[in-house]
Amino acid sequence: MQTAAALTMVRDDAFFLRAWLRHYGETFGRENCYIINHGRGSEVAELAEGCNVIGIPGDPHKNFDVKRWGLLNGILGGLRRYYRHVIVGDVDELVVIDPEIAPDLKTWLAQKADGRIYTPLGLEVIHRIDVELEEITDHILGPRRHVRLAPHYSKPCVVSAAKKLSRGGHFAQYDKIFTPDGLYLMHLKFCDFAAYAEVMDRRNAVTEDLGGVVQDTAIGGHWFAQSRGEDRAVFEAFADIEMGKEFDVSWVRRRMRKSFGPRGDTGYYEFRRPDFQTQYVLPERFNGMF
Repeated sequence: MQTAAALTMVRDDAFFLRAWLRHYGETFGRENCYIINHGRGSEVAELAEGCNVIGIPGDPHKNFDVKRWGLLNGILGGLRRYYRHVIVGDVDELVVIDPEIAPDLKTWLAQKADGRIYTPLGLEVIHRIDVELEEITDHILGPRRHVRLAPHYSKPCVVSAAKKLSRGGHFAQYDKIFTPDGLYLMHLKFCDFAAYAEVMDRRNAVTEDLGGVVQDTAIGGHWFAQSRGEDRAVFEAFADIEMGKEFDVSWVRRRMRKSFGPRGDTGYYEFRRPDFQTQYVLPERFNGMF
């Protein structure tokens, strides 16, 4: 079996798709990258040349996220028969391994046991517009060095067990937790002020086309214009988040393990996701990773 594959679904988000392709395409090889092209966008198809691209209709419809994760779970189940590990998630989420632990993610995964689900610790890459003035021209890490704790993005997304993930990929029907040191999921939504505004303009337009409200569409509430807020104020507020003295988040993993248990009677399992208000500067060894 091949070591690893990456799977995502995307509609138009070229900025994030470029980062996703740079990271997983270079690490796993584009032949092991699977992209669902929602709406059959020509730009997505061109950027993803050499990957396995599946085009699906892009007509506005309700229950978007329910259908999306039903499709992702189905493809995940199939790919798992051909790969030891499959990473699945949104196009603005990248799983990385600390370079101190392994030279790259594929090398790390090749040494890991099958039949498990690994949960990286969630970090949100934030653009500190008060101190990070450099534009992103190719790699994100380097021009951007700040991250904040994001437990909501600590997802069971590295899958080598025959288990189902919940809508959004936040929970798994898997009764164990493996959250190894040095494994992170980096969420990129706030990594660049200009890119954020462009992406949110487009997502607000999508929800306007859908009509209805969050409950009707089953799409993330953050896609709706009324939840957006004022863009510059969002980014200026990052300067007020408490700064951690050194990049050591092992204490968060300990809390994840300690609080792990059943999510009611749903069949899924979870851990507590408190809203930590702490940011860190990434060590220089992460620069250029994606």
